[in-house]
Amino acid sequence: MHFEIPFYGHENIRSLHQKTIEITTDQDLTLNGDCIIGVGASCGCNDIPEKMKKLLRSSKTNILFTIKVKDFSFKVKGKGHDELVLTHPHDIVIRKSSFVCPRTLATNCDKASDSIPRKMIKILQNPDTKGIFVINII
Repeated sequence: MHFEIPFYGHENIRSLHQKTIEITTDQDLTLNGDCIIGVGASCGCNDIPEKMKKLLRSSKTNILFTIKVKDFSFKVKGKGHDELVLTHPHDIVIRKSSFVCPRTLATNCDKASDSIPRKMIKILQNPDTKGIFVINII
């Protein structure tokens, strides 16, 4: 199963967090949001298709995320979780840990925002940059 979420860059994207990656439907971003790599996303966890949510709610599910920005592509592997609620209307967070909240889309990921190449982050600091957050159930 495959789902794509378009998002945009923002001048305050820093992508320094060591445990999470986040995209949000919000348009604004402060420097405190150091895990956020995109704003103006087309959906939050709540709007993920129900068929996909069902698969995400299993710790047996393997997920491959791909963040695409211009010629760059960054891949993250993660897992579903039996306790995911997937109800946050604005945010999507993928985590290295097993912590679950309404914003959590995946746990036990192999990378966080501090692993994203700095050249890619530089491009995302332009508000006109469009990116795609791809979710693939594998």
